[in-house]
Amino acid sequence: MRAVDTNVLVRALTGDDFVQSPAAEAFIRDHSPVWVSHVVLVETVWVLESVYDCGKPQLVEAMKRIIDNKDLSLDDPAVVRAALALYQSKGKVTFEDCLILEIARKAGHLPLATFDKALGKFEGAQTVL
Repeated sequence: MRAVDTNVLVRALTGDDFVQSPAAEAFIRDHSPVWVSHVVLVETVWVLESVYDCGKPQLVEAMKRIIDNKDLSLDDPAVVRAALALYQSKGKVTFEDCLILEIARKAGHLPLATFDKALGKFEGAQTVL
């Protein structure tokens, strides 16, 4: 199985480059399924927020498109789905923090210590201060 980097996934999602976007889509389609790591997901969210100015509704939609795409094989899809559900359920927590919590939960390494008050409200997380 082949893997994709963040820039390939972002180009396929956004379709914003007339050369790179079709190349990214073709690579994914031609080598389906391609593997998407947790790191690539975190970077993708960061790029969509910081470069494309996406808000939470757009990020949720992008993550759903990634999760539901038959041409993509996610690193532990159940963890990604659980992280997305947490992200959708509460206000100010980030998708990245939700993913960190769900990875820790799956590994059996709870509580997750955090200084982030929003994350600390979730079951399995513990605010340090």
